[in-house]
Amino acid sequence: MPSFSWSVWRGLALALLPVTMALEDQASVLEDWRDVWLFRFFLNVLGYATIVVPGYLLIRYFKRIGYLETGRGLCFPVIKACVFGSESKSGPLDDPSAPPRNEAESSSSTRQALKLLFCAVGLQTSYLTWGVLQERVMTRSYGAVEGGAGERFTDSQFLVFMNRILALTVAGLCCALFKQPRHAAPMYKYSFASLSNILSSWCQYEALKYISFPTQVLAKASKVIPVMLMGKMVSRKSYEYWEYFTAALISVGVSLFLLSSAGHKHPSTVTTFSGVVILGGYIVFDSFTSNWQDSLFRYKMSSVQMMFGVNLFSCLFTVGSLLEQGALFQSLAFMARHAEFAFHAVLLSVCSACGQLFIFYTIGQFGAAVFTIIMTLRQAMAILLSCFLYGHAVSVAGGLGIAVVFLALFLRVYARSRMKKSKKPAGPTPVQKFPAGPPWV
Repeated sequence: MPSFSWSVWRGLALALLPVTMALEDQASVLEDWRDVWLFRFFLNVLGYATIVVPGYLLIRYFKRIGYLETGRGLCFPVIKACVFGSESKSGPLDDPSAPPRNEAESSSSTRQALKLLFCAVGLQTSYLTWGVLQERVMTRSYGAVEGGAGERFTDSQFLVFMNRILALTVAGLCCALFKQPRHAAPMYKYSFASLSNILSSWCQYEALKYISFPTQVLAKASKVIPVMLMGKMVSRKSYEYWEYFTAALISVGVSLFLLSSAGHKHPSTVTTFSGVVILGGYIVFDSFTSNWQDSLFRYKMSSVQMMFGVNLFSCLFTVGSLLEQGALFQSLAFMARHAEFAFHAVLLSVCSACGQLFIFYTIGQFGAAVFTIIMTLRQAMAILLSCFLYGHAVSVAGGLGIAVVFLALFLRVYARSRMKKSKKPAGPTPVQKFPAGPPWV
């Protein structure tokens, strides 16, 4: 009997050996696939789909049964706000979180100069620190000791989740502390901008694995071109001749920089095909986000309400996808192993949230033109700082390309300010609109 049992167990073990080896091979293949950015991208999208598809079906169901007319009970106000809203599309009120400037009540020139200095220093500090940390987290190892390579953090989606959690908290506090207009838009409409916003942010982090930071900054500066194209398709906008001219100048400058850096073999300046594709994804998603948000502002809402709504869905999508992939606990374990990374991740989110507050205050006090000039200078300083800290090499032709890009950006600011002065609109200053995610970063 013992010999029989031993024979049976040995036979079962031999029979299961190929299955076990096949499972191990599949696990190793899966791990190999996780190193491919396109596979990670589709995993994220599938995670979002597990939330979007049921939500879409529920919205269709409530609209089909006429729930707005027949619904009752405790859930009715929540479902009405999420699916139907108030459906009133009056123009947005003046943003209570960023009151318009009143020239008659403006303070002394010294005080205004101090305010401008405060805004400039706040924006530069927040977003220059943000850019340096972003490159540090995505391109350098943690826990490296002499003779060891250390570990690299690879999950871009977790960083997006961290940023959105803090941005949601900031927006919620602003909504609670400042009086807001009555909310009118159906909540589900924020999900479109939220999806494109988290995908563009993911591409922004992921691209740094394949391209240099200066290349990324210049590519972001060139997003005015796809924004214009998306504006014509989504919002049926028309543009002036100078907008097309400056867009062409930007494309020439970026092309000059990319062609000059193609000959460099330094690892910090190499631009790969994957990096270019991911940057293209970032520009497309970000262009859709801004245009969709612009259409949402037809409802009577403030900028912090927009910020809260988009970041609410962003947190929902990213935490759902991270939990489904098991990546949330892996990232938290990485934070527990490397205190330096935990500090960088938190500081990254703090800089992003503080930067948005400075954006609100700067545009409210000095207008969009001054804000654009400050942030354009920030982009130029970010390139110089990155080259100094991380050793990126820029040739003479590349430097010329950078100069052309920023010249075109300043020309856009100048032409736009001249047009606004020539129009001299009557009545109250229109509300300034703010994007949900960090702009110009």
